[in-house]
Amino acid sequence: MTGRIVVGYTATKAGLDAVAVASGLAAVSGAELDIVLVLPAEGRSVITPPDASYDRYLLGQAEAWLADAAAAVPAGVVSREHARYGESFPEGLVAAAGEFGASHIVVGAADGGARGRHRLGSTTTQLLHSSDVPVVLVPRGARKRVTDAGVPRLTVAIGTRAGADVLLDEAIALAASTGASLRLVSLVTVDLPASVDTGVIRLAGAAHAEEVLTTVLERVPTGVPAEILAARGDDIESAVAHLDWLPGEIMLVGSSRLAQPRRLFLGSTAAKLLTRIPVPMIVVPRTRQSEGAR
Repeated sequence: MTGRIVVGYTATKAGLDAVAVASGLAAVSGAELDIVLVLPAEGRSVITPPDASYDRYLLGQAEAWLADAAAAVPAGVVSREHARYGESFPEGLVAAAGEFGASHIVVGAADGGARGRHRLGSTTTQLLHSSDVPVVLVPRGARKRVTDAGVPRLTVAIGTRAGADVLLDEAIALAASTGASLRLVSLVTVDLPASVDTGVIRLAGAAHAEEVLTTVLERVPTGVPAEILAARGDDIESAVAHLDWLPGEIMLVGSSRLAQPRRLFLGSTAAKLLTRIPVPMIVVPRTRQSEGAR
């Protein structure tokens, strides 16, 4: 990962979680941070008084919050802070990512989630339906798991849907830029219809794992360690429960096949994974930016 990362900041612990994870990525990849706090656009809310002094107060408060965010960025990581106006939080972040040419958007969990777990709010869900760049979803309390070791490993969920090649390309690029190893987890054994015979599932899982391994060996650059395993369990939740996680690890999943080209949409498998994993998750659009105009 090189270039710039947009961090969707809110003056909450979740906002600090997002800054911490984005800072960790930037520190090991050489990327720069754009910490963006989105203010409601003029005239959007009827409860906001049309008063210049209030607007100045709001902007001043935003700048103070952004200063707190900047203070949480470690030395050596280049960051910029922006108070932006937008019709919504997701709209403001997508616009900022486009303006800055950002490779990723990083956001924290919604209020109410348990420590170490993800929770999607309405704004994050909207972002997942509108972003044309990968979105990094950060669980609550993730700042406690960020270490100086950076990103030791990337776990990539490989299922049966189209778009796995794009997901693998993103994982390889991120591994190359961060120095992380790759762990490719085949979900075929728990991503098939319930009516399929269990013996067929086991055979399909073994075949799929071998196919993915062959593909990885051909495409992963020399020097990027990679391993592969087939998820075991009666369903997604039980399969994920058997995985171990390293401090600083990140998981990557592909966007649903229902997503529009160059857009995100969280599918049912990814949504189930999100409820179980304690590490940040990157959701990758199912087609590349270069496949068409934005």
